[in-house]
Amino acid sequence: MSNRRYVFTSESVSEGHPDKVCDRISDAIVDLYLGADPVSRVAVETMATTNYIALAGEVRGPEAITHDHLVEAARRAVRAIGYEQDGFHWQHAEVVCKVHSQSADIAMGVDAAGEKDEGAGDQGLMFGYACNETPDLMPAPISYAHRILRSMAEARHAGAAPMLLPDAKSQVTLEYENGVPVRTRSIVVSTQHDASVTQSDVRELVRPHVLKVLPEGWMCDEAHFYVNPTGRFVIGGPDGDAGLTGRKIIVDTYGGSAPHGGGAFSGKDPTKVDRSAAYAARYLAKNVVKSGLADRCTIQLAYAIGVSRPLSVYVDTHGTGHIDEDRLSDVLQEMVNLSPRGIREHLGLSRPIYERTAAYGHFGRAPEADGGFSWERTDIADALAKAFS
Repeated sequence: MSNRRYVFTSESVSEGHPDKVCDRISDAIVDLYLGADPVSRVAVETMATTNYIALAGEVRGPEAITHDHLVEAARRAVRAIGYEQDGFHWQHAEVVCKVHSQSADIAMGVDAAGEKDEGAGDQGLMFGYACNETPDLMPAPISYAHRILRSMAEARHAGAAPMLLPDAKSQVTLEYENGVPVRTRSIVVSTQHDASVTQSDVRELVRPHVLKVLPEGWMCDEAHFYVNPTGRFVIGGPDGDAGLTGRKIIVDTYGGSAPHGGGAFSGKDPTKVDRSAAYAARYLAKNVVKSGLADRCTIQLAYAIGVSRPLSVYVDTHGTGHIDEDRLSDVLQEMVNLSPRGIREHLGLSRPIYERTAAYGHFGRAPEADGGFSWERTDIADALAKAFS
């Protein structure tokens, strides 16, 4: 990182954003299948608009799970977000299900058979990233953008902010010096709200959540604190704008601070490397930074459909490490089996742990007792440090 001053911006969107509503529904269906059978195959997309939800995709799992169960899972997800509005209501929305059985051609290429190990569910490349800008080893702009919206959502769910409604977006611009974030340049928060409150009221409802999240003294000046800059925001969610699964891939990952392979996560079971290999790449990169071998680390994995082992494992420490990156790649592959099966087993991914990932980022979250966010563990950091000591 050059010794220059610059600014960098990342955005987040809330659980009530139209696209995030769809991500959550799709992941609720993944959890439904994995909870019934951990080897289920799921690839489900959701579209939502005014009081209408469409489910499409392919699955292989227990026949006892019917279209009615998928429709009910969709309604539960919408209810949990908090949508009980005239234009989008968990109970009144029409839900159409066009989910069908998995293609036999895909199954043949992916399934283990005889001496053949389970192959990748598709070709593609996935990136993982970590840096020491925050305690969770995430880039600071996306970390703060997520945390602002999570704070607002927690207050709304607790009944402490009833005037705030589910749909919201945030954007954080930070100033950097010598590669380190030092202050906030601007904050943008747009949030759906009850029709009875004014724009100035909304500004003051949002302010404490921003102040709680930012380091002390980092709040931008009033001229660069934008809350609902277009004014009124009463009609929101899928009633205000149609949503689709998989349209917030930068929000889901590193806020633009790192490359992205292009594949979305939500709606896919963990045999799909779009999801599982991206989690593995984050896991490896985070352990590299946690070990002290580098201040920043990007890892790329690449796969071919039906082939179990990655075609390449690329490591870049951005000039912040004092180790041979080719050797680091070899050591990481010795420590973790990066086949789809190996990743799934190492991180314990064949569980119903995905609905919770659908908003506020898949990365930078605390590992949970039931295996949720297992890719955020740093359990191989000490071994990595010893390998290069």
